[in-house]
Amino acid sequence: MTPRPGARAAAQRLCAALLAPLFLLALAGCSEAPGKGTGRPPPNPLLYELASADGQVEGWMLGTIHALPPDAAWQTPAIGRVIDEADGLVVEVAALTDDAGLSRTFASLSSTPGLPPLADRLPPDLAAPLAALMRRGGGAADRFAATETWAAALTLARVDAVGDPEGGVDRALIAAFAGRPVRELEGAAAQLAIFDRLPEAQQRAMLAAVVRESAAPGRDPERLQRAFLAGDAATIEASTREGILAEPALHEALLAARNRRWAEALGPVLAGEARPLIAVGAAHLVGPEGLAALLAAKGYRVRRLPAQ
Repeated sequence: MTPRPGARAAAQRLCAALLAPLFLLALAGCSEAPGKGTGRPPPNPLLYELASADGQVEGWMLGTIHALPPDAAWQTPAIGRVIDEADGLVVEVAALTDDAGLSRTFASLSSTPGLPPLADRLPPDLAAPLAALMRRGGGAADRFAATETWAAALTLARVDAVGDPEGGVDRALIAAFAGRPVRELEGAAAQLAIFDRLPEAQQRAMLAAVVRESAAPGRDPERLQRAFLAGDAATIEASTREGILAEPALHEALLAARNRRWAEALGPVLAGEARPLIAVGAAHLVGPEGLAALLAAKGYRVRRLPAQ
């Protein structure tokens, strides 16, 4: 089946939309690149050293953000050294530049004929905010007539989101590791399947959260970009309890369970001779359910590295 134009456009923005609930949901567009001419402090994204119990360095972890203005300054001297020293890279999805493949994957999972109108999948009080969000996104009223609810939520989350996937940290790192091994923790199909397997009630809760966030007064468009650039773990952790992640079932499926699976998968990677840089969305690193805590519980010495 040939993807509809709307599905193709969504897939081309997919690498940002995949973690929209964690990082992009509450953000509106901005025209100024964080860290460029704003008088803000130098960047200091979350960067951790992972060592064995005897102090031997086994690898590193970097918190990423999946969309940024292309000229946003995020790399620090410490990140540059780790990129040079690491033997390979571990990311959530490795094929971020394969727009055609992402489009096929998205279309194969997201389309089901005969679905009710999108407005009918939401409480009546969200009809007007949904219509306003769709107008901002430039879509016709029937744009999501055959789009499953989770996919509509991810696509609509990108309407007001800050940044461009082309400026995402993941893409920059994959390019920097050309010629070295790059492995993925999930891949696009597995990652989207997490959303696709959600019960319809949870998908509708996800869509409702997207629409509510789009209409929330007093939003700070750059809040989480600033938190990423500053390595503000408290603000990043707070984002994991907001929006759709305030729903316990969605929090478990989209964040906590994935972190546990990743921690298990990373054990053999870190036990090998090669020392990897593990680069995943910064929201996955923080808090008691984050990878830093989970790997520390497995006996690793986890130490945050300073920017310099």
